[in-house]
Amino acid sequence: MKVIFMGTPDFSVGTLEKLLEAGHEIALVVTQPDKPKGRGKSMQFPPVKEAALAHDLEVYQPRRVRDPECVEYLRQKAADIIVVVAFGQILPKEILEMPPYGCVNVHASLLPKYRGAAPIQWAVIQGEKVTGVTTMRMDEGLDTGDMILKEEVVLREDETGGSLFDRLAKTGAELCVKTLDGIVQGTVAYTPQNEKEATHTSMIKKQLGEIQWNRPAQELERLIRGLNPWPSAYTHLEGKTLKIWKSHVLDSAGEPGESCIEENIQEPGQVINITRDAIEVQTGQGILVLEEVQLEGKKRMKTDAFLRGCSLETGMRLGN
Repeated sequence: MKVIFMGTPDFSVGTLEKLLEAGHEIALVVTQPDKPKGRGKSMQFPPVKEAALAHDLEVYQPRRVRDPECVEYLRQKAADIIVVVAFGQILPKEILEMPPYGCVNVHASLLPKYRGAAPIQWAVIQGEKVTGVTTMRMDEGLDTGDMILKEEVVLREDETGGSLFDRLAKTGAELCVKTLDGIVQGTVAYTPQNEKEATHTSMIKKQLGEIQWNRPAQELERLIRGLNPWPSAYTHLEGKTLKIWKSHVLDSAGEPGESCIEENIQEPGQVINITRDAIEVQTGQGILVLEEVQLEGKKRMKTDAFLRGCSLETGMRLGN
């Protein structure tokens, strides 16, 4: 098929590569404009642009995809289908109805659950056991189009936002190729989403990562994994930001339903025990053990290495 591909981040790259491997003609790659990054504010290409240029594909970077000149430019390519993977802009009706086979989106959740932004991180944060990828025929709503194919992915106990991102990107790439094959062969079905089952996710902001120590340890452990590697979960130690990269819930205390606040045992955020390689912190329900941390201005390190260079003591409080 003759394809216009629209995508921006790393998550999109695998699908572009798989479409090329499958023999599809990529008539145009549409991605977001370059952005300044780093202290020098040098302009950085989106990952999809880098991949496209490596394959000598034409790249188009409109500021607003709904602008008339953009719509007309896409129309001139006379593509059979438009494939959209984490592009970052909402497509207008003129583009959605442009190609004969419509616009197909690769979405990183099992729709209609987790419509919207950041479905990968939220699946970890919310403690989902299973998530996956859905291909969908796009309409004017936000992830509301008819579903085409789905592929489930079981979350691991130590799953992070980053590891799930990589796994779903690979799954989505393969599912997209299957979807296009099915569309060409006329073997796929288009299934409307059940609105009663729909859930929505919000964008991930840095502020979400600040640890609220009055929350249960199990929730905090999932938050830490879900926000790894970005934007990361964090607290404060003596006025400095302390990022928490890895943790676990202490099995021997804080069983579900046992509130440490009510029992007035320790204050949430208080360091209640320090071992050679672990920091045990009281939460609103249970104890969270910190395994890997990063103090402001320092490198990310295992807790044992952190403790060798930090005068942390039992009874100290984490947080503001």
